[in-house]
Amino acid sequence: MAEKFTSVDEYIASFPADVQEILQEVRRTIHAVVPDAGEKISYQIPTITLDGKSLLYFSGWKEHIALYPIPPLDDALSAAIEPYRSGKGTLKFPLEHPIPYNLITTLTQAFVTART
Repeated sequence: MAEKFTSVDEYIASFPADVQEILQEVRRTIHAVVPDAGEKISYQIPTITLDGKSLLYFSGWKEHIALYPIPPLDDALSAAIEPYRSGKGTLKFPLEHPIPYNLITTLTQAFVTART
C-alpha cells in the first residue's frame, strides 16, 4: 500500500537526503515568490495553495522532480520550458542535471499572475 502523507515535511522526509535538499529548495523557491502561500498534501504530493485554493503541485521521483500543472505561458516562457515538458501539463526536471530554480521562480510568478 502506498504511503499516506499528512504534511509536506513528512513527504519530503521520505526521500533520500540529496533529493530532500532539492525538494526543500523547490519549496523555498516557490515560497520566495508567494510568501503568504499555504501548503497541503493533495493527491499524496505537496500542493502550494493561494487563498485556500491549489496553485501548483511538486513531487519527487526516482529520476526527476516534477511540477504541475503548466501555467499560461508567453512565447519566451513556453520555449524555456520545452526541454522539461512531459505530457500536456507536467514538467520534469531530471535529477542528473542542475535544477533550474530560476525557471521555477518564473513559472510560479506565471501561476500567480494567472490567478489574479
